[in-house]
Parts: sequence; C-alpha cells; structure tokens
Amino acid sequence: MDAVMSSVLLFLLTATVVHLIGRSLSTKPSKHKLPPAPKGIPIFGNLLQLGNKPHQTLATLATIHGPIMRLQLGQVTTVVMSSAETAKSALQIHDQHLSNRKMPDAMKGAGHDAYSIPFMPVSPRWRDLRKICNNLIFSSKNLDASQELRQRKIRQLLADVQDSSSRGEVVDIGRLAFMTTINLLSNTFYSQDLVRSSDVAGEFKQLVTNIMKEVGRPNVADCFPLLKAVDPLGIRRRTGNYFGRLLEIFKGLVRERLRLRSDGGYCPRNDVLDLMLHNENAQDMYKDKIERLSLDLFLAGTDTITSTVEWAMAELLQNPKVMSKAKSEVEEIVGKGKVVEESDMARLPYLQAVIKETLRKHPAVPLLLPREAEMDVEIQGYTVQKGAQVLVNVWAIGRDPNVWENPHVFSPERFLGSQIDFRGRNFELTPFGAGRRICPGLPLAMRMLFLMLGLFINCFDWKLEAEDMDMDEKFGLTLEKAQPVRVIPLQLAA
Repeated sequence: MDAVMSSVLLFLLTATVVHLIGRSLSTKPSKHKLPPAPKGIPIFGNLLQLGNKPHQTLATLATIHGPIMRLQLGQVTTVVMSSAETAKSALQIHDQHLSNRKMPDAMKGAGHDAYSIPFMPVSPRWRDLRKICNNLIFSSKNLDASQELRQRKIRQLLADVQDSSSRGEVVDIGRLAFMTTINLLSNTFYSQDLVRSSDVAGEFKQLVTNIMKEVGRPNVADCFPLLKAVDPLGIRRRTGNYFGRLLEIFKGLVRERLRLRSDGGYCPRNDVLDLMLHNENAQDMYKDKIERLSLDLFLAGTDTITSTVEWAMAELLQNPKVMSKAKSEVEEIVGKGKVVEESDMARLPYLQAVIKETLRKHPAVPLLLPREAEMDVEIQGYTVQKGAQVLVNVWAIGRDPNVWENPHVFSPERFLGSQIDFRGRNFELTPFGAGRRICPGLPLAMRMLFLMLGLFINCFDWKLEAEDMDMDEKFGLTLEKAQPVRVIPLQLAA
C-alpha cells in the first residue's frame, strides 16, 4: 500500500512540475506592476520559508518588501497585506471584489465546505445563513433578551473557581473559559449544557483545537491542486473525522427536539433551535442548516473567546500594575468581589481597553481567513491579479511601530480616550475582520469576554503555578498560547 501511495505521489508531483514548466514557458510577461516578492525556489516558491509561525515570518518579510507583498506558495499566488492602509483597501475599498474565499482542502472534510459560513462563497445560501446569524442569533434585541442566561453561566463559573480556591487547586484558565463558552452556546441553541465536567471540557477543547490546527496549517494540497486527489498529508481525512464527531452530537440534539415537538403538549423553548424549526421547513433545516451552523459557531465562538481570555489573563499576570489598575476600576464601579454585569460595560473603560489591547497584541486569528480576487484589483499602485489569494496579517498590523508606540508592550492606556475600535471601521485593529465578511459573532464575543475577564479580575487574586510563564505562541487558524495559563485562585483579602 505504501509503495502504491508513493507511486501516486511521485506521478502527481511529476505532473505538477511539468505543468509549472509548461506554464512558465507559455506565460507572457505581465503588463501590470505586481507587488514586490521575496525570492523563492523552483516548484515550491516561498512555501518552505513560512516555518511553523507563518504570521511572524510574513511580518518579518514585510519589513523588507513592504506592506503589500507577493508570494508564490507552490502554484498559488498569494498577496499579503501588512499595514492598516492596505488592509482598508482589501477589506473595505475593494471588498466587493475580494469577498470570496480560497477554500482550504481541510474544510472539505465531511463535505463541510458546502455549508461553512466563514469559507463558502457569497451566494444565496451564504446570505441566508448570515441573515439567520444577524437577525436571529446575534441581534442586539435577542442578546439583550438572553442576558440572564449568560449571567447564570458566569455565576456557575464563579462557583467552580470558588470551589477550586477553597481546596487550593490549580485551574486552567483556558479550560474554564472554554467550558463556560461552549455551555453558553449550547444553551443558546439547545437549552442545555453540552459539557458538564472539566474532563469532558478538556476533550472537547482538544477536538476543537485539532480542527483549528488542521485548517490553519500549510497544506501542500492547497498549494499543488493536483495533490488534492490523494490528500497527501491526511488533513482532509482528519478534519472529516473531527467534523463528523461534532455533527453527530448536534444531529442527536436536533432529532431529540423533533421527537419532542411531534408529541402532544410540547412546551416551546426560547432557544435558537425552536426558532429555526418554527420559521422554516423542519426537514430542510435538519438536512442543511442547523447542525452545520452549530458546527461553525461552536468552533469559531469557543476557540476565539477562549484564546483571547487566556491571553488577556496571561498579560495581566505578567503586568501587575495593569492588573491592579483594572481591579481598582471594577472595585470602584461594581464593588469588590461582585460579578460584573453587561450593564456595567459602558462604565468600565479600562477593562474595555484591556480587551482591545489583548486583541491588538494577540489577535485570535492572526492571518484573517484567505480571500480570493475575482478580478484584477489595484492597491497602492500594484495589481492584485485575478485568482490571487489575499491574506491580511492583523498580527503584523497590531505590532506596526508606525501605528503603535512601543508595540511590544502591553499597555491598555493607549486606548483610553481613543476612538479606535475593533468593529471593522478602524483598520489598525480588525481582529474580527471587516466588510461583508466580518465575524457575525462579534457582539456575543465581546459580551462574553467582558463578563469572564470582569469575574477573574474582580472576584479573585491569582498565584501562578510556576514562577515563570511561557508567553510563546502556537500557530493554527487561531493563535493559542503554547503553554496553558495554570494558576491558583485565591480568596480576596477582606
């Protein structure tokens, strides 16, 4: 079997080489002014230069070649935007022609590419799903109506941490944030907790992490399309397995609800599932939307919120003066040891600044999801050619010394009195994207970040398990800490 696979790969690689040579001989010199590019090597181009932290590599290359830069990743031409100005051009000025995605082969596992809101092309189905997100799930009206649900989950988190504190146990901040977030989402959708123990939370978190790692890692099948036929690295096979395991959970929840609704005397529940089943044909919803939409939102919501909470706590623990200032503000406005509520958000500008500074320095998605040029587009005098993949390096933009003073220093003060926000209008800070592809879950994410960080800051003191904390990054579709934040919660002094 291995010999057969090796022969197939050799044949496909040979065919790819012949194709590239033929294309190079037949291609006429471009009349367009193309973005500058680092030198690559034959066949692979710049692919082997990316390393295991591509966002950092691309940021370094941008200091040499400029804020708009062209790379050749195998057969795929990629243009990278690394400044606020070029990001604005890609995400706002030319949004209409750069809104479609380059579909990673990993997303084709379990056929999810046909349903994934973040990656599927702009189409009637995409618009329908976005409408469900904007009007049914993440609208201000519905989020305001579900405040009590979030407050209940936050109080459960408080009780869990208090229990660990009373026993002097070490807690994993990322795992706590993950369990809280996934149960919030599962209650919003299905009116029940999906995870009921820390151990199960760890298993789910690992499953989500595996998916994000597989989708985010460089894949030779994306760079050499002929290789997609055999999935040489097994990435599509693995993501298909991960997707399938999550879809079975959601399918079971939907089947159970359909059974309950068919029985007499069913009492409707004020959750997303009932609303969707009530508004549209249940059978169509069962096949095409509910489970797939759940998969997207659970993956995107849990991982991005978890990583941001973890990075924020890591920075606060590394910067005691910032932690002290955040504590003082919340104590003064809310009261020492009290749980922060959503109605407190406007009155806590420093806590909001802590969240912004975390998103600047540690954006959840360091390279915004890849876009594809539908036609030739001119940006800063250079032509982004039709079919090119377009990446926006928000990690690099967040550390641009031309925009941010002392960009490597964690300083929430930079946002006090500043009008810079993260809702897609200020391109110095676009961790959630911008334009028609902006993350639909942004309103819920901000509420959850605010509530969890407010609780961690105001209800406990903290002691690191180890004397030093590793602040290294681990690249995937989302940017995780290489090592988890493990701390001992301490009861507040009287």
